[in-house]
Amino acid sequence: MSVKHLLILLSLIVNTSLQAQVKSAKEIDSKYLNWHNQDYTLNKVVGISLDKAYQQLLNGKKPQKQIIVAVIDGGVDINHEDLKENIWVNEDEIANNGIDDDKNGYVDDIHGWNFLGNRKGENVNIETYEFIRIMRETPKDQQNTPVYLKAKQLYDKEMKSQMEQKESLERFSSVYEKAKAIVMANSGIDVHNADDLKKVKKSGDSQFIAARKFLEQRYSIGFTEKILESLKDSNAKKLKYQLSLEFDPRKIVGDNPHDITDTNYGNNDVAGPRADHGTAVAGVIAAIRNNNLGIDGIATHVKIMVIRTTPDGDERDKDVALGIRYAVENGAHIINMSFGKDLSVEKKWVDESVRLAEQKGVLLVHAAGNDGVNIDVVENYPSDRYLNGTEPANWIEVGASGQKPDTKLPASFSNYGQHVDLFAPGVNIASLDTANHYNTHDGTSLAAPVVSGVAALLMSYYPELTTQQIIQVLLQSGTPYPKLKVYQPKEDGKPTKVRFNTLSKTASILNAYQAIEMAERMRSGK
Repeated sequence: MSVKHLLILLSLIVNTSLQAQVKSAKEIDSKYLNWHNQDYTLNKVVGISLDKAYQQLLNGKKPQKQIIVAVIDGGVDINHEDLKENIWVNEDEIANNGIDDDKNGYVDDIHGWNFLGNRKGENVNIETYEFIRIMRETPKDQQNTPVYLKAKQLYDKEMKSQMEQKESLERFSSVYEKAKAIVMANSGIDVHNADDLKKVKKSGDSQFIAARKFLEQRYSIGFTEKILESLKDSNAKKLKYQLSLEFDPRKIVGDNPHDITDTNYGNNDVAGPRADHGTAVAGVIAAIRNNNLGIDGIATHVKIMVIRTTPDGDERDKDVALGIRYAVENGAHIINMSFGKDLSVEKKWVDESVRLAEQKGVLLVHAAGNDGVNIDVVENYPSDRYLNGTEPANWIEVGASGQKPDTKLPASFSNYGQHVDLFAPGVNIASLDTANHYNTHDGTSLAAPVVSGVAALLMSYYPELTTQQIIQVLLQSGTPYPKLKVYQPKEDGKPTKVRFNTLSKTASILNAYQAIEMAERMRSGK
């Protein structure tokens, strides 16, 4: 097995092994459980000092306003034991009567809306990438345009990557099965995991010793046969569906995705077929605190409005635009957007909805992305730049940070640049999973809801502050690390050391304690 293929595979295994669904939060390593809420002085991790804030600043105080946070994502398990009390309910709608009681254009939208389904209850799960749709829909005489050429470039890159992964997985599977067969022949033990291997003797001929060592090394980094099958399934799914020029699941929805006025589509199944990602996002914001059940969410006086626009693939601009509009028109104060893509064909529609949110004072919080690139150069959509070059005043772009104030403070995968406003914890974040399960996650997808949660907390205790003041507080109260030398996030290759202030506008990590102190001063006029 070549070094190149081994490195590809080891990276996949390590990243996947960190995400293991468990039935109880107590099964999660204690060093990860709620670490993002902790304080550096007290706990020696660069958390947001939230627990300290509740204990020292908010003790005895009551929130003044209930805040609605719209989670635009792939769906949320609204019946999760650690979240269900904090799900938004549309009081103007009568459940399941088939009537649009509140005349908002959406029938039976009790907890939000699913823009990826139809009236029969069928839903889109897997989707293609945006660059696939561009290539498929562009006429031959227009295939020399910059947009098409960019799409083709992205297609070639992703196809090459997935084919290399396929080859790596096939080679590894072959070597792995041979090693197991050698151990079986010499010991009579059918090995499937580290516990099985412990039963196998350590002495034998050189071939047996090499096979045993191979298995031991793989199990020691977290490899399991379940992970291998998961990686194979993911690779096959991308090659068969997401990278297919023929696959078109949008027919399920039945709308015209190129007509923003065609809004009569979707359904009220806000969980959909794949709610794990959105449930984790919602959990960071609003999981019930201090119930001895799961994790501690950030805000207490908050309700989650669920808007499903993000499939297993790239979301469509139309759904995002209508999702933002739905949130604004139905009372959301904050919109969390933990998704992104490389191209945006109908960005003008999204811009129009962002402008509406800006006019209404709704805060937009967006995950910067996980490609390890500078988004000043490589844009990640939706973005904080209108087509005319101006920027919305109600937008916060969030990068992901780790536990320690060292060279690895910025997560190795996090996007960065001066269009990133600040960083927030986004590595080994314990949160909710579907069906009353729990999990740990990496990603700016988890860092964004940390910011959304603190914003909701501020709005609930300081309702007199404007959205602009809330943004000012969040960006100016973070813990600064401007001169800290860190590894610049990078997709691949040798890491480079840079100062942390080159990676974002503020060179800071979100801090809830300091944000509350600043909000208190702002309210009192000091």
